[in-house]
Amino acid sequence: MADFIIIGAGIGGLATAHALLNLGHGVRVYEAAPELRAVGAGVVLGANAMRALHELGLHDAVAALGAPVRQLQLLDQQGRLLQNADTTGFTQRLGFENLGIHRADLQRVLLAGLPAGVVRLGVPFERLSETPAGVLAHFANGSTAQADALIGADGLNSRVRRQLWPAAMPRYAGYTCWRAVVDASQLGLAAGESGETWGRTGRRFGYVPVGGGRVYWFACLNSPEPRSPRYQAYRAADLRREFAGFHAPVPELLALTRDDQLLWNDILDLPPLPHFARGSVLLLGDAAHATTPNMGQGAGMAIEDAAVLARCLRPCRADLLAAFQAFERQRRPRTARIVRTSWHLGRVGQLENPLLVRIRNAVMRMLPAAVSRSQMAWLYEEL
Repeated sequence: MADFIIIGAGIGGLATAHALLNLGHGVRVYEAAPELRAVGAGVVLGANAMRALHELGLHDAVAALGAPVRQLQLLDQQGRLLQNADTTGFTQRLGFENLGIHRADLQRVLLAGLPAGVVRLGVPFERLSETPAGVLAHFANGSTAQADALIGADGLNSRVRRQLWPAAMPRYAGYTCWRAVVDASQLGLAAGESGETWGRTGRRFGYVPVGGGRVYWFACLNSPEPRSPRYQAYRAADLRREFAGFHAPVPELLALTRDDQLLWNDILDLPPLPHFARGSVLLLGDAAHATTPNMGQGAGMAIEDAAVLARCLRPCRADLLAAFQAFERQRRPRTARIVRTSWHLGRVGQLENPLLVRIRNAVMRMLPAAVSRSQMAWLYEEL
């Protein structure tokens, strides 16, 4: 059995810790934050991610805290249907449903299932050095840790990736986003239904049930500059004004939102990397393939990574380098396709030109259902 260091205790890092422990490996997870707080909004875990959680022995615990998502409706600003995707046929065939869940609930389940002492908080990673015995991790407090291999699961701004491929930098998508989770039980929204609205002037709004009557919503606006001081100062009342012309339940969800519930960040991703592995070091999750959220696959890709890594390690127990190379061969094509598709989908959804918006909406209405089914087949069934 091998000894692994994981940098980062996010969804990817914690899921990978489960995967490695299930195989009997030694694992230490180092996280820069002094505590893992219940932060974040909602996430969507596709049937593909739920199948990966099943492989890790975590499916039932996660499913109990979320809400199934069976209908994905795409609407225009007036609430007219552009596309409707019913995922029931795929999820029944796979045996796993799409799930909306609060990110904090997901993180809590992943953390609770790990033995005490595996996760070490308040230990910022600084750099690594490769040694004849494996990898030596250096931390900001002056301490070091030796292991056979190191997994970089430290997110979009990964310090591990920065050392291996310093030219690989996040890119700004051209729009900014607010998120919140609200108690929407009074609105009587249809069970299992999520919606996304493409507005007329670079505005988008979407919502997903996450269990217990709660709904996760997101609102996107185009912004020529990242970290806009204007948008940084926005409050719930500003969003209510920006989206006042949208159909129900958009104004109603915003009316339920307090300022202290708002989370704001620019949308960024990571252009596909040429490699995920170098020697005894492997990147996964957002550190390897951060994507814009337009396909709802960011968290799911990290969980898939953990399950695929476990598969690659089983036949290569004595050869970690071979396992890492096998992981890279399997994961790079799929994650790169998701990153590129999500980027282009976001560009289409954020169109501002009135003529292009009308053309976009007309094309979306005319797309055959077979196109949507083909996309879902690839997304949910390939892993």
